[in-house]
Amino acid sequence: MDDAVAAARGKPPLPDWAETVRQKYLAGDASVFVLHGNVFDRQLVEGKSWGMVGFLADVLLRGNKQQILELSIDRGVRFLQGAGGDERESLYRHLEGRGLAGIFEALERRLRERPSNALLIPYAATIFPAAEAHMLSLDERAAFTALHRWSLDEELSAADNVVILISESLAEINPALLANPRVAAVELPMPDRPAREAAIRHFAPKMAATQILRLADQTAGLRLIHIAGIVAGDAPRGLGEAERERLIAGLLAGSPDVTERAARLAAITGGMTPDEIRRLIDPAAPLPPAEDPYEEMLEVVRKRKRELIEKECSGLIEFIEPKFGLDSVGGNQHIKTELLEIARLIRGGDRGRAPMGLLAVGPMGAGKTFVIKAFLKEAGLTGIALKNFRSKWVGSTEANLERVLATVKAMGPIALVIDEGDRSFGNQGEDSDGGTSSRVIARLKEFMSDPENRGQVLFILMTNRPDKLDTDIKRPGRLDRKIPFFYAESGAERAAVVMAILRRYDIATTVDAAALEQPCVALEGYSNADLEAVALLAAEFAERATTPVDAAIFAAAVADFMPPQEIQMLRYMEMLAVFETSRRSLLPPRFASLTPPQVQEQLAELRRLINR
Repeated sequence: MDDAVAAARGKPPLPDWAETVRQKYLAGDASVFVLHGNVFDRQLVEGKSWGMVGFLADVLLRGNKQQILELSIDRGVRFLQGAGGDERESLYRHLEGRGLAGIFEALERRLRERPSNALLIPYAATIFPAAEAHMLSLDERAAFTALHRWSLDEELSAADNVVILISESLAEINPALLANPRVAAVELPMPDRPAREAAIRHFAPKMAATQILRLADQTAGLRLIHIAGIVAGDAPRGLGEAERERLIAGLLAGSPDVTERAARLAAITGGMTPDEIRRLIDPAAPLPPAEDPYEEMLEVVRKRKRELIEKECSGLIEFIEPKFGLDSVGGNQHIKTELLEIARLIRGGDRGRAPMGLLAVGPMGAGKTFVIKAFLKEAGLTGIALKNFRSKWVGSTEANLERVLATVKAMGPIALVIDEGDRSFGNQGEDSDGGTSSRVIARLKEFMSDPENRGQVLFILMTNRPDKLDTDIKRPGRLDRKIPFFYAESGAERAAVVMAILRRYDIATTVDAAALEQPCVALEGYSNADLEAVALLAAEFAERATTPVDAAIFAAAVADFMPPQEIQMLRYMEMLAVFETSRRSLLPPRFASLTPPQVQEQLAELRRLINR
């Protein structure tokens, strides 16, 4: 509803999702609603912060319904509005010990006898769980049947009754209930930037305007309840803001601008214990740059944000913190050029030309993971690694995935990185997990091809066995750019890789790439991982001799090192990379002239040799 219209009617402006519920109900589209997504967050309305049930009862429904009731597993049935003490007591006594079936029978009688009721059901998945009918208890079947029947009952709808279910994930709700055309599912999104800015102003009214704007940008992906915990000045328990400021000033004693820095840091450490503040505030950290005094504060917020989001996602994701950019990558010049162009598009905000996703393919040890991490640093992208979210419990895998995707989308621009993607998203056989894998892959395909994600969520999949991936997940529009990785082709390229490794580990050396080129000629077929092992072995030899790495020490390491010997499998992985690449110009000369039939022929021969 438009704020001006709402004010003219004497009602507070509603969040968009709440206005959607109101409009659908008034239009007669549905009388049963399922609220899902960000349902455990706070709702800010007219300067007051509400929990979900409180918002529904005291803002959205108050004055519109004669009675508002709540049904939950732990507290049974409660009146939230519209019943006197005697009536409330008689209802509780009537429902005592009746179980779900009896409760729904009593509630239905009330809905029919007294019009204008609202029934709120928080944690709805505990009453209507996602399971096959034969797996449900008799009470759960009765509850499902009753609600399904209510949604289609014209008499109940005409009596101005509404039922609102609350569940974080739709995947946890009985799918047969959601398929009902008279049941409307409404998603509550993660807070957008205006909502985060309003929350910071509400929870930290004394904070400087510039600080508020910077925090609103930095807190993308956090719920309002998280933001409240970060910026709340004086929590009911724990340290007040003044106490935190004194503690931080003591930690920073002796540094420049202690008073101003302590004030800024105290404003974003709400809800933290002294030990947590000591772990977070590093007195030895570099001073904030003069041109951006808020950078120190923002770095603390970034750390807290990582902790909160990883906890929120139950350990299903992990933030990637690359230390090196593409200038630390040896060789692979054609790949670096491609990735630098993609990084330029992302940094420049050119969403229309930015790819939806990248597929990094190539044999093991070719440097895929290191190069992709360096690309994230070059592009200035937050990177999140998706861990194994599969669960043996029905509905849990889908719920885990939805939680991760909602968080990722709210944090954009961001890169979602999956290493060894064939293990997580490869073909899983014939419905061995009750269809979970097919549902997960279908949801991922939908998310990856959502045009709203272009330039906001970059999906990066890495694998050395792309043949095990679901074919449709690799198409353009999901993974637009397929970047092949190969072992260094020449002595000069291998020498460049070795020198980059020596610099990365800060290993003293008296040689340059030109001096290493000749000994590296003999290392044909060595992966980047093999070359790293040789370089570190040379460093070990040099340390024993208390001398920098020189040509003789490097030659001794080359002679002593024994590389893995899996020639046929490595050749097969190379040909898979050739087959998958999206651009011929990314291929080494020995593969660039191959025709598609030739690639297919070589793949078939290598597959036959491996299987034999």
